[in-house]
Amino acid sequence: MTPRPRELARNLVLGVSTAAGMAAEDPSLLLVQAARRLPTRVRHGVVRLLLAGAPSPQRRAVGAWLGGHDGEARELLSAVLTGARPGSHPVLAEIGVLLDVPGAHLAGSRATAARAALRRGEVSRAVELARGTPLAARFASERCAMTPGHDLRTLPAAALSAASTAGTAGTAASPPRALHVLTNSFPHTPSGYAVRSHQVLLAQREAGVAVEAVTRVGYPITVGKAFARHRDVVDGVGYSRLVPWRSARTPGARLQQQLEELRPLARRYRPTVLHTTTNYTNALVTRALARELGVPWVYEARGVLEDTWVASFPPHLREAAAASEKHALLRARELEVACSADRVVTLSEVLREDLVARGVPRDRTRVVPNGVDGRLLEVREAPAAARWALGLPGEGFWVGTVSSLVAYEGLDTLLRAVALARAEGVDVRAALVGDGVSAPGLGRLSEDLGLGESVIMPGRVTTAQAERWYLALDAFAVPRVDSAVTRSVTPLKPVTAMALGRPVIASDLPALREVTGGAALFSQAESPESVAQAILRLARNQDARDELAAAGRAEAAQRTWNSLGRRYRAMYEEVVSA
Repeated sequence: MTPRPRELARNLVLGVSTAAGMAAEDPSLLLVQAARRLPTRVRHGVVRLLLAGAPSPQRRAVGAWLGGHDGEARELLSAVLTGARPGSHPVLAEIGVLLDVPGAHLAGSRATAARAALRRGEVSRAVELARGTPLAARFASERCAMTPGHDLRTLPAAALSAASTAGTAGTAASPPRALHVLTNSFPHTPSGYAVRSHQVLLAQREAGVAVEAVTRVGYPITVGKAFARHRDVVDGVGYSRLVPWRSARTPGARLQQQLEELRPLARRYRPTVLHTTTNYTNALVTRALARELGVPWVYEARGVLEDTWVASFPPHLREAAAASEKHALLRARELEVACSADRVVTLSEVLREDLVARGVPRDRTRVVPNGVDGRLLEVREAPAAARWALGLPGEGFWVGTVSSLVAYEGLDTLLRAVALARAEGVDVRAALVGDGVSAPGLGRLSEDLGLGESVIMPGRVTTAQAERWYLALDAFAVPRVDSAVTRSVTPLKPVTAMALGRPVIASDLPALREVTGGAALFSQAESPESVAQAILRLARNQDARDELAAAGRAEAAQRTWNSLGRRYRAMYEEVVSA
């Protein structure tokens, strides 16, 4: 739907002012970020231009980076930037920092050096380096926000009394009214986070809970959706947007702005409980609002923030990241907000035990795993038929995923496994459906392995299209790397594949054993040979595929969202009446 004139005006003013602020504060980074977000076709065209003729080492380095050849780009940048004068290559230095090229920041500005320190997790050092630069206020505010003990300003005592009437719409004897404070949502972001959020809202509504959702301040305008409405209704669920005329300049100020923008909406909706999800920024806003309204709040820990951050580094840098100041701050901050919530929801027993071991009271924790739409259990379609509908070849054994293409998913292992399986004379093919920072590198690896047309990478697809891609696979792969975050955080995608009757091949990690109920074929993490053996076993044995698919579907039938919605209602009624 087209936004109303006043909505459009506000969107445009916010978008332009945000971009202008970023350009004034950090022009080199803005240029690099914009380049990374170019559509695939445009990015490939830019790469061709950069590499045309006899390109300089600088052009070759940028072309390699945009083309997903990170290793080549790292080598070229190391040669170009070594010994370069300070400030002589600001854009190349920014790319070098992103690629963890040692000393790359020395060829950039003081701001680049500050950002490199923050990238390494040296938070206080980054704040020190940023002094006297346009980044000073932002870095200081970011450190303050992630430091335990910092809180948002709330209404004074006289106003709190008036605000508390917002929670009087429900009582312990009436259905709960839940307001969900989210990072992003449908229809603008089709991520796993948004999928779970939407399914939780639908399940709660089915269980008799009145639900409404609101997303972070500025979203979705600040992610490029200039023509977005300020309220969307998806499947009958309302998603309100907090769109100010201008965005506050620092992270802490934006959280305060979000609280102030959220306050009138909450008073109109009159919730009896607030519900938010990781990370701590959502929790700070929700906790402050709950105090003002005099209602309980729930914190849904969908992951381990500091371990997810560590997993974004190359393997040889993860140990240093895990020992950094940033890791310690994030860990302490997440524990603090979790301990202050009335209830903490986790997606797995593994994650629950981890939080309890850290100090979260066990009696305040609840497990609500990823579920599935019960409708999927009734879908019956052969993989070849689904591929035909997508315009793909019916022949071959297709293995793949529908996921964000990021490093910890281990999809490079899957591509190497496909190459090994094909070397055994079996027509194995792969589909990697989705987008992410690893996409260019995976495309290059596929070329290097000589996989050619046996690998399909269609990019990001809609939720409706995603179901068809699940069905097009003969086996669904979750070849996650072995890391702290993958051992404790359970993904949604294997349960969806199981409900649709597709056998799952998964890394042998605690979180994946739990989320699949053991109804998967497990392989050694980060071992192409082990994954290849699992692929070949299923490719050569239809009975094995059918048996695993049936077991997976039976397991998924125990995890429908409707049944999980009742768990949420019981929890809400418990905290409202406490």
